[in-house]
Amino acid sequence: MAGWMKMINGYTIRSVKFIVFMLLLIVLPQNSHQHTGTHPVIDLQDGQQYVLSESNRFCYKNSLLPTWKQTWTRIQVKVWSSSVFKVETVEGEEELKELERFSFWTWFQSLLREKKNETTINISLYSKVTCFKVDPTQTTQYTVKAVRKFDIYLFLVFLTGVMLLLFADSLSRSQTFFYTAGVSTGMIASLIILFFILSRFLPKKSPFYVLIVGGWSFSLYAIQLVFKNLSIILREHWHLALAYVVVVGFISFVVCYLYGPLVNEKSINVLSWTLQLLGLLLMYLGIQIQHVALAIILAALLSKNLNYPISLTIALWRKIRRHIYWKPEPRRLLTEEEYQKEGEEETRLALEELRKYCNSPEFSPWKAVSRLQSPKRFADFVEGSPHLMPNEMSVYTQEYGFGGSFMEDELFDTDDEDDDIEPVVKPE
Repeated sequence: MAGWMKMINGYTIRSVKFIVFMLLLIVLPQNSHQHTGTHPVIDLQDGQQYVLSESNRFCYKNSLLPTWKQTWTRIQVKVWSSSVFKVETVEGEEELKELERFSFWTWFQSLLREKKNETTINISLYSKVTCFKVDPTQTTQYTVKAVRKFDIYLFLVFLTGVMLLLFADSLSRSQTFFYTAGVSTGMIASLIILFFILSRFLPKKSPFYVLIVGGWSFSLYAIQLVFKNLSIILREHWHLALAYVVVVGFISFVVCYLYGPLVNEKSINVLSWTLQLLGLLLMYLGIQIQHVALAIILAALLSKNLNYPISLTIALWRKIRRHIYWKPEPRRLLTEEEYQKEGEEETRLALEELRKYCNSPEFSPWKAVSRLQSPKRFADFVEGSPHLMPNEMSVYTQEYGFGGSFMEDELFDTDDEDDDIEPVVKPE
């Protein structure tokens, strides 16, 4: 009974604390305001440096319209200090004023916001006004500077996308690219691959899948954190970074060597399409002006696959030209050799067709036999024997072949006729 009473008292105390906490949250937004009139909003100018020491509000107003000349131009606001600070970014001055008013949501967001001693705010070329607030944790000075410049990294991203799009077919069949991409992927996403391999060995209805999902999220956060602090890691912990690259790179190379390069044509095509899509994505991300990016991507796709529409257009034009400019072409006369060859071929086909007809049920053999002088020779011909005897072939060659008597008579007769022709004299 005493234990039950203690449980009820503990529950009552927790309920009272929760109610008091909720009342404070409701009352504080109405009665708690920070003084906003002491520090006006500072308008940033390109290339100008501002050194301040207290919490201030800033706005960058972009008056230039984005054109093709700003294809690889980036607008950045850099903030750095010797101590840590918080930066809150909003879209306009009205939202900036809302930051000065206390609310539970803004207070909760400020707790989650990361403190840093150096940050960069990327401003879109299409954004007319971008505002932010810098809140230092100490009274040390911090520096704010707005910069508009040509970004070489954007150009390199665009160039990488173009190279992937143009050489995707050859890269997908290259062993060097296969091992390089495999080792690089293993070093960058080793934690994700590890959690994926572990998930293959877990049962389907296992509570560890919650851990796997959390592990993937943690892996992505770890990759982002490493890239953000890559310079510090290489400068202060270079020996650990070198050991990680050697160990993970060797393991990745061994895995790629065991599986081997792609051999299946379908797998090669899938890799090629993936590289082309990745190239298009990098081309789009590497250009600040959206309509310029879309125009360049369309031109790249047309130039890469230009042979298909050109060949289709040429074939269509040839068909149309035949109907528009059709003229009967004069027949070409056969040479003596072509005439001889075509005669032999047509004779062979005709004899084959005659054999098929004689073997068909439509043919009446008794009628044919009764009309023939040598039925045995006809039967041999139907069975596949030649239609001429050897002596008949030699006589034909002597009479009608090249140098035969028939050809000589024809030539001499033609000459005689030409000699006998007398010129016709026109009477005066």
